[in-house]
Amino acid sequence: IYSNIDNRASLWGPLKELWETVDGAVLRKQPESIHLLERQLKKHKPHFLSLFKNPPKNAGERERVRKASTDGIAIQGQQGSRLLPEQLLTEAFILSDLFDIGELAALELLLAGEQQQPYFPGLTRGLVAVLLYWDGKLCMANSLRTLIQSRHGKTFTLDLSGELVALTTRFTDELMNQGLTKRILSLVSDISVTREFERLQKERGLGNEKHRKEVSELIKECRQALADSLFSWTCQSPLTKEDTLALIIHLETVTTQADGSLDSVSLALVMALLYCLDVSFIEQGTEDREDLLQAMPLLTERQYVSAVHSRLMDGQPWKLPGLQAVCRLTWALSLRILSQLPQGSALVEFTEADEVLADQALLGDVFLFMKEGMLKCESFFQEEFYIRRLHSLITDFLALMPMKVKQLRSRADEDARLVHMSLQMDGELPTSLHKDLDHLMILIGEFYSKDPFGLELGLEFWCPTESLQHTTLHGSYLGMALQRPPHKQVVLSKFVRQMGDLLPSTLYISYVRMLKGLSNGPQCAHYCFSLLKTNGATHSDNIQGVSGNPVSWEHFFHSLMLYHENLRRDLPNLDAAHYRHMHLRGITQRELDGLTSFLQLLTTIISWSENARLALCEHPQWTPGVVMLGLLQCSIPPILKAELLHCLAACGKSPEIAASLWQSLEYTQILQTVKAPGQRQAAGIEVELNEIESSCEEYPLTRGFCHLISTLVENSVSVNLGAGLRVPGFQPYLNFLRDSVFLPFPTRAYRHPAEKWEVADAVLEVFHKLLRDYEPQPSDFVQEMVELQGEQVPTHKPPGHSIMFHLLNDSPTLALCLSLLEEGVRQLDTYAPFPGKKSLESAVLHCLCLLDLALQKEVVFMDLLRESQSSLLVSPLEQLLQGVSAQTRRADHIVNIARYLYHSSSNPEAAFQSAKILRRIANYPNIQMRLVGDFTHDQAVSEKLMAGFVECLDNEDAEEWTEKEDESDQQMKTAHIRHKTQIHILNLLITSLELKTPNLALYLLGYEVKKPVSCTTLQDPVLGCPRSCLHAILSLLQKGTDKRSGPVLTQQAPHLAELCYQVIYQLCACQDTSGPTMRYLRTSQDFLFSHLQHLPFTPSNQIAVLSQMSWLMKTAAIELRVTSLNRQRSHTQRLINLLLDDQPLAQHAADGESGMEEENRTVSGFLHFDTVSKVRRKLLSVLDAIDFSQDMPELLQLDFFERTLIEQVISNCEHVNEQGHTVCNIKLLHRVLVAEINALQGMAAIGQRPLLIEEVNSILQQVVERNRVRRSLSAKRHTLQSWRNLVETLLTACPTDVIPADDRQLIIRDLLLDLHDKILSEDAAGELMPIVAGAVFTLTAHLSQSVLSEQQQGAGLETSSGFASIANSALHLILRKLLNFILSTGGGYPRLRTHLYGSLLYYLQIAQKPDEPDTLQTGKAMWERLTAPEDSFSKLQMENLAIIESYGNALMVVVCGDACDGHEISRMLALAVLDRILSIDRQNQWLLFICNSGYLRSLVESLRQDDAALQSLLTPQPPLLKPLYIYESKMALLTRVAKTEQGAVELLRCGLVAQLIECQVFDMVPDSDSHRLMRDTSGFIPSPLDRYRQILLPSLRLLQVILTSTSMNHQQGALQVLQWLIVHGDTIQSLLRCQDLSLGALKELSLLTGIISKTALPGALEKGGEINSAALMEFQGHINRFQRLCLSLLSRLAGSERESLLKQAEVCAPGESAERREEMEVAMQQVCANIMQYCQTLLLQSSAQAQFSICLFSPSGTEPADLPSSLPSLSYSRLPSLGLVLYLLKNCAADFFRFHQSHRQNLSKLQSLDQLPPEELKELCQGLVSGPGGVEKISSVQRSLLAKRRLVQLINNRAKLLALCSYIIETCLFVLWRHLEYYLLHCVPTDPKHSLFGLQPSGSRGLNLSKVSQQDLDLLKSDIAAGFGEVLQRKLLEVEGLYSQVRSRYTFIQALVRRIRGLLQQPKT
Repeated sequence: IYSNIDNRASLWGPLKELWETVDGAVLRKQPESIHLLERQLKKHKPHFLSLFKNPPKNAGERERVRKASTDGIAIQGQQGSRLLPEQLLTEAFILSDLFDIGELAALELLLAGEQQQPYFPGLTRGLVAVLLYWDGKLCMANSLRTLIQSRHGKTFTLDLSGELVALTTRFTDELMNQGLTKRILSLVSDISVTREFERLQKERGLGNEKHRKEVSELIKECRQALADSLFSWTCQSPLTKEDTLALIIHLETVTTQADGSLDSVSLALVMALLYCLDVSFIEQGTEDREDLLQAMPLLTERQYVSAVHSRLMDGQPWKLPGLQAVCRLTWALSLRILSQLPQGSALVEFTEADEVLADQALLGDVFLFMKEGMLKCESFFQEEFYIRRLHSLITDFLALMPMKVKQLRSRADEDARLVHMSLQMDGELPTSLHKDLDHLMILIGEFYSKDPFGLELGLEFWCPTESLQHTTLHGSYLGMALQRPPHKQVVLSKFVRQMGDLLPSTLYISYVRMLKGLSNGPQCAHYCFSLLKTNGATHSDNIQGVSGNPVSWEHFFHSLMLYHENLRRDLPNLDAAHYRHMHLRGITQRELDGLTSFLQLLTTIISWSENARLALCEHPQWTPGVVMLGLLQCSIPPILKAELLHCLAACGKSPEIAASLWQSLEYTQILQTVKAPGQRQAAGIEVELNEIESSCEEYPLTRGFCHLISTLVENSVSVNLGAGLRVPGFQPYLNFLRDSVFLPFPTRAYRHPAEKWEVADAVLEVFHKLLRDYEPQPSDFVQEMVELQGEQVPTHKPPGHSIMFHLLNDSPTLALCLSLLEEGVRQLDTYAPFPGKKSLESAVLHCLCLLDLALQKEVVFMDLLRESQSSLLVSPLEQLLQGVSAQTRRADHIVNIARYLYHSSSNPEAAFQSAKILRRIANYPNIQMRLVGDFTHDQAVSEKLMAGFVECLDNEDAEEWTEKEDESDQQMKTAHIRHKTQIHILNLLITSLELKTPNLALYLLGYEVKKPVSCTTLQDPVLGCPRSCLHAILSLLQKGTDKRSGPVLTQQAPHLAELCYQVIYQLCACQDTSGPTMRYLRTSQDFLFSHLQHLPFTPSNQIAVLSQMSWLMKTAAIELRVTSLNRQRSHTQRLINLLLDDQPLAQHAADGESGMEEENRTVSGFLHFDTVSKVRRKLLSVLDAIDFSQDMPELLQLDFFERTLIEQVISNCEHVNEQGHTVCNIKLLHRVLVAEINALQGMAAIGQRPLLIEEVNSILQQVVERNRVRRSLSAKRHTLQSWRNLVETLLTACPTDVIPADDRQLIIRDLLLDLHDKILSEDAAGELMPIVAGAVFTLTAHLSQSVLSEQQQGAGLETSSGFASIANSALHLILRKLLNFILSTGGGYPRLRTHLYGSLLYYLQIAQKPDEPDTLQTGKAMWERLTAPEDSFSKLQMENLAIIESYGNALMVVVCGDACDGHEISRMLALAVLDRILSIDRQNQWLLFICNSGYLRSLVESLRQDDAALQSLLTPQPPLLKPLYIYESKMALLTRVAKTEQGAVELLRCGLVAQLIECQVFDMVPDSDSHRLMRDTSGFIPSPLDRYRQILLPSLRLLQVILTSTSMNHQQGALQVLQWLIVHGDTIQSLLRCQDLSLGALKELSLLTGIISKTALPGALEKGGEINSAALMEFQGHINRFQRLCLSLLSRLAGSERESLLKQAEVCAPGESAERREEMEVAMQQVCANIMQYCQTLLLQSSAQAQFSICLFSPSGTEPADLPSSLPSLSYSRLPSLGLVLYLLKNCAADFFRFHQSHRQNLSKLQSLDQLPPEELKELCQGLVSGPGGVEKISSVQRSLLAKRRLVQLINNRAKLLALCSYIIETCLFVLWRHLEYYLLHCVPTDPKHSLFGLQPSGSRGLNLSKVSQQDLDLLKSDIAAGFGEVLQRKLLEVEGLYSQVRSRYTFIQALVRRIRGLLQQPKT
């Protein structure tokens, strides 16, 4: 792994870049890479020409480098010069001498090493530089090889574009012409690992084992790549004469390795020559055959043929005669082919020599060398074109030289006779035997027995005789038997048959081996099976003793039966002591070899062909199974027994045969499972293992037995195995494998060390399979009994249960598995090859799988164990793994498992399992804490573990699996395993991050685990700060962010990328890690910006890409919030511009030139005109990437199963997966359904089984599709939610001035329109609606806020396009879409509509006119008002209304429906919407609809139901406050309805007041003191009294509005309201008497007195009509009481308590005192005004003339303030004095001027708001901003807006007070005048007889004024005259001048003042 840092070290960086370009263009076929490649090739051409030449040393350079520590030196690719430390320079000189390279190049290499050091933990920079040096060389060699492979030629093609092939062909031709071949050959000779290692060793250039291994691998790969380059060239194009000869000369000197085989480099060169001399391609008729023929020097150049011929014919003997023979044979065959071509006629002199050459080759043992020298080279079978070339060589020899083959056969026959004779004579074997045919057959057998690429080349040896219309076969000649096969095939198949005829015994084994090779493959096996079947003689011949062909089934099985017969007779007594030492009678070594080879052939055929398997293994006469098992009991060599077992294992591949094999195995007691009574020692295989194999130190039989059991358990283990003779089941076999094979394996002796691991591997494989197929069942934990020979014995558990039990205990099995893991990792750490390495790795893998499976199944296992209350004791495996290791005496089991990650490059599967286990363990928080300790305990181990995790994540070969790929390719499989390892590691990090600290994830990601996490400082990896998983994750994600295509990972491994983004998000979201992480990402990585600019990612996998974007957007939202909070403005601004700009990035510079375009942009932008300068906003393109439609799977179409039941089963199999999606467990479902099918009985069920299976498959496919849909929907929801988070954070958390207001509105407009378009499309998925609705709500709220704040600032109020920056048309469009959305949610989704109603309310708020200051100006005349142009608010309002009405009843029905029932919040908002619409609906369309369609009645009638809920609210601890809120909304709507006369009448008709009369909640006034203790401290839940007022006030308001609206014909309403007053009379009277006059009480009183003043009138009763006299009397009494209470209230408010109340208002809440005082003032004035109005009405109603009017005030002129504190004289105790009215009048006049002045001041402040000093502004804002220091935090713009709002509030408050004062003044004057007129003109003092009070209609409230004396009246007159003096009169007239002129009846005050003055000046009568 190397970082992709572009490092300029000329010997590495540029070469790495070159290789990446070549790899990208040729192998990965990246688009547009051709030009890059061309540039790189031009740049590096000199390097290719002087391949591997280093820059030479140079004295000048040396001098410059030497001075670098003092003078500094300029490094390429960096600015300026650097001073370098002395030590570095010394190392550079060493490096320069070591590799003989220029000093500067050495220095650069060292610096590169230093930079790359974090990727190589544990190495110094010098050692890294050594690796880089060789890696640069390898990049060069790989590039050359790949370029040559891309050429056009005769053997293969890479499917590249013509342009690319032309480029590489042209380039490589130039290299070839400049002598590339010779350069390669000389390099291959010069470079050798041992020589290089000696040089490095001398200079200490080699580090630890890993470093040594890496260096040697690099050097080997360099040589290999160079040789492969030459090989690839000759595959495609011929070499020149000189080059061919150079190659031959090189091969003459080649030698073999120690084992006699060529090394892979030499093999590549040999194959290069073989392809050079290859003309067999001529037979393939490709379209460019002619061009290729022209280019072949073999056909066109006579000198070429001549030179090669003479060199091969007459040359000296080579170092390897065998190799010379191979080349000669190749040349001979090429000449033979040439001789058959028209061009060959010119080359007759050479072509005639082919026979001679072939003879020479045979003399050189050509076939032996091919087998020993070439096939044994391990790289031979790794290269498809080696295999194809050798295949053509062998088949050409057999086809083109039939005479030679014949000759070989006759020689062999001759030899066989000689051998036979010498055996007869007991003489010596002849020495000069020709073994060529033997070698050829064995070569064919060896060569075709391996077929790694599945080519099945052996098919050419079989000629189809029978028609191949066969179901199990597939291949080249399928069903084409009628066509004549090619000549070559006929010849080859004849060769196979003829060689078998009359086969001499000497060739028997070779021939059988050849057949074994040729039967390797499904079709080949079938042909071979047929051949051996037809070879056999008939059964009748056999009886007569005629033996048929010895190579036939008949012959073989017959022999086996005879052996069995013979040997069985010799079976000794079991207890006989000489059992082991018996001589092997009857089987000679030759026979043993023959049997072995035939058994191997049989094994091969039945492994491949099922037909053969069934035909042979179930043959009734031969009964091979029985015979073989019989032979196993006989005394034959273990090696033969092993072959028999392997053969039986092959038979056991078919389930039918496996079942009978189990029975036979049990019956023959190969493993003794039943002990005979009195038997002393064991028998069977156990004895062989312990006695024979252990003493021989070889264990073929044991391995064979394990293999057989492994195959059999794969198919089935019968539960009843061995029933009747023993306790049935598999247990004895398991016990044997565990106790006799596995546990003793480490302590046995082994002749071949490799076999130790082979035994372990074989037995562990069985355990692995058993545990893999075991699912814990409740029945496993219940002890069942079985009857055996008359007694009850416990049954065996399933084998998997037993393995589980051993793994969940501290058992020897677990200990051995763990020590095996420890041994394995120790061996791997040596990096040295050792015998049995493959088997050890496999055994380790099985151990890891066992642990993983145990961890996976332990939860269910232990749950079931607990439920069964069994007495078994087990411990969780994750705890056992924390135990102490016996070897190291440390608790390092888990560390050992984790260490396998360090070897992921060589053992990807072990690393994968290790990651899987760690991930399972990571789920346990308590273990995580311990693990962090274990992992960090030892520094060296800790670094290694970290390096292991990082290496797995960094791995560049990992590839994500896609459905399209075929898993057969080993390389792909490994790549997928590496990928899954990365996935597991990331999931491990994700799981751990959710647990408490310290956890594994923090350690692996490089955070502090010893100190608090938040004090971590993250930095780029340097010396001392190793690369952590975080660095690895970031480098995975960053790759490609600098290119246009964006992060590579998102396309190449979408799921991996998704998890990487999730880890980053979790780190940013977690409180502890957020700070360090975000700082690091922001400063050193610029992570978010570089990723967000590539949004939206292009989907390669829809679901994963959505999740990637989702996590990224969530992280971005956090970043925006954090940078805004920290005032890092530039960061915030940059991200916001990126997300929101609709200008292309380049145009940011021209910001100043907006202006005119700005206007156009506003207009056109809304219509989505994409002018050239526009791009789509990033946020919108992300939204585009979310596909709102979702294809749903169709319903199941079932023929057999019942759909409802299947759906039930499916839902039972559902679970929530790691991502939180609910999905169905497919495997479980499959098991359930298959079990269901298996349970069916009867013939019909068996017949229909295939159909049932098919239906099960269709169900499973359907469920897979459902899972996909769920995952897809979930991903869309997640992404949309993240998008919404990001948008909301942008608009809410970022400073408002970052986005200018006009842009802000346009952005919101675009977002809203796009969101609506997507969700309103036909196929949008309903699941996404709630999120969209939420987003719409937020966006509309911000839009409304933005427009309002813009208007408050006074900008854009009357722009041309309408309202503010956003055009009216845009607003209308938004409204239409919003209404469509509401309608589209139709019947369902009531909760979703709450968001939409909220949005609608916000939207309608835009057109609501803001408060304007009441300036008290005269205003315009009526005419002017009517003709004034419409203001923008009302215009927009009218347009809104028109749009709403265009939707007609559909919309009304939805809104009204929600208002009447549904979810609480939805009802409240629907009611609010109705309220809002009714307020703007001048035509009353909606009102009519509500009234006519019964919704209004329904609402009114629901008040009764609300009563009980409201009553419950008044308890001290209330339940939810929901009913209160709904009630308030309902009352608000009803009040709105009542504001029109029509509505009020309708409400009365619906019986509204009657409903309110029945509500008992009004009578439940809480006691204010008792609940003081129960107050909610948070202040959120109001006190019971406040809650009561929240219930009462809306009702009072509603009643008041009804009274006002119905005033014209108002009797009906007034009477009903009076009834309400009377029914709740007690309550109301107690309220009127209220002692504690708080603000709430005053508000109550102001409403109550208002209602009373309009209803509690004597006249009301007469007009009411039918009321009987008793009721009349009662009513009258109530009315009188109301009257008295009101008057006494007046005396309190106007007189005694007024000042104290106002003082109290200021004291009780000093913070809010100003507003509170204002409200109190208004409420008190209102109460006074109401009571005075009441008095006035009473006076007017009683009589038009003063003389008959009633008296409400006593004739006393003393003002309340003057009254003594003692009670007033009794006579007037019931009535307030007239002085009170006068006092009120005075106070009001005084107040009026105070208010008037304040009003004027505030108005002038408002007009000169800009000039106000800041202190004053602050003071004004104080009331509107909560919290201390709140004012400081807000911006100045905001401050002036708030001040303006506060001033308007003050002005309007003063205006209201002025109106009230003026009204009170007028009524006071009237009342005063009326009373004075009566007292002074009409009252007859102290004369009871003439008292007028008796005549007054309906009472003067029983007023007893009989005591009014003349003295009183005189006093009254003088008092009033004194009070009503000049000053007051002037004041009153001034009031009229100032106010009443515009506001009310002008000159009214003047007239009254004049009259009162007149009355007072009247002389005494």
